[in-house]
Amino acid sequence: MGAYILRRLLLVIPTLLGIMIINFALVQFVPGGPVEQIIAQMEGGGDVFEGFAGGGADVETQTAANDRYVGARGLPPEFIEELEREFGFDKPPVERFLNMLWNYVRLDFGESFFRSVGVIDLVLEKMPVSISLGLWSTVIAYLVSIPLGIRKAVKDGTGFDTWTSGLIIVAYAIPGFLFAILLLVLLAGGSYWQIFPLRGLTSDNWEDLSLIGKAADYFWHIALPVIASTISAFATLTLLTKNSFLDEIKKHYVMTARAKGLSERGVLYGHVFRNAMLIVIAGFPAVFIGIFFSGSLIIETIFSLDGLGRLGFEAAVARDYPVIFGTLFIFGLMSLVVGILSDLMYVLVDPRIDFEKREG
Repeated sequence: MGAYILRRLLLVIPTLLGIMIINFALVQFVPGGPVEQIIAQMEGGGDVFEGFAGGGADVETQTAANDRYVGARGLPPEFIEELEREFGFDKPPVERFLNMLWNYVRLDFGESFFRSVGVIDLVLEKMPVSISLGLWSTVIAYLVSIPLGIRKAVKDGTGFDTWTSGLIIVAYAIPGFLFAILLLVLLAGGSYWQIFPLRGLTSDNWEDLSLIGKAADYFWHIALPVIASTISAFATLTLLTKNSFLDEIKKHYVMTARAKGLSERGVLYGHVFRNAMLIVIAGFPAVFIGIFFSGSLIIETIFSLDGLGRLGFEAAVARDYPVIFGTLFIFGLMSLVVGILSDLMYVLVDPRIDFEKREG
């Protein structure tokens, strides 16, 4: 197993390098960089992208140094060159990319262009919100889906199986943001009941609360966002659990166990459970990362949560390249490591699995 893990770890390097090369190359062709953002603000605070709809004769009269930047009318070339030096655009793209990788190897992810805050500090600042959404959504999805999937497998074909399947399919079909708005309207003072808070992860007086009060306040704030981000995860996990149990129940060792006089409960939880839950439990890291990254932007925006989803979106809009590439590198590395952890989970759940022999 050690050799397999070592090979997987070594594969992380070229995979991550390929991700960074592709994204860095794509960004070079995207208009509206940091320099354009500064120019747009100095020329009246308009949206930088409004200038790309056509510059007319005014653009043609710009100086040679300003020709690359739509909207840089009247700005001295020396100022434009100083901006380029400040952002590092006075160097060729290849040199900038190599310098960026060298800094990442030393765990130096730079500072945001527009916030004067280190990328790591920004990520750590926004991380609690995203971890809260990802962790609790995953835990709740597993706590509900596994018992429900087992019950559906045992009651396969009955009325219980039919109507629960209808419910989870409807839940899966409802977009998370639409369900989030519905929760706000019903339970956060929109038009009906003011039961849950409308925004934030904690109350203003959180520091003054007792330990129990802090925990209660935290869960009070996170309840609606977690429910909204979890609603679509029930269907996949429930049906996966049900189908996994159904496959195991039909195997010969189950019939042998029943022939020996074991009760249905003993057969289900003493023999079937371990084999059927292998794929469900082993996929926990991947499910967590999936919920951690997907859909968080809309949920965070609706519930006014300042997490990684909004950080990435704002960085992309502002062309804040250190934040974009720094978070891309960190999250890409996390995703690749989670793939390895998923394989380790398989071995922990069932030691009979040997990836080295399978590769051989």
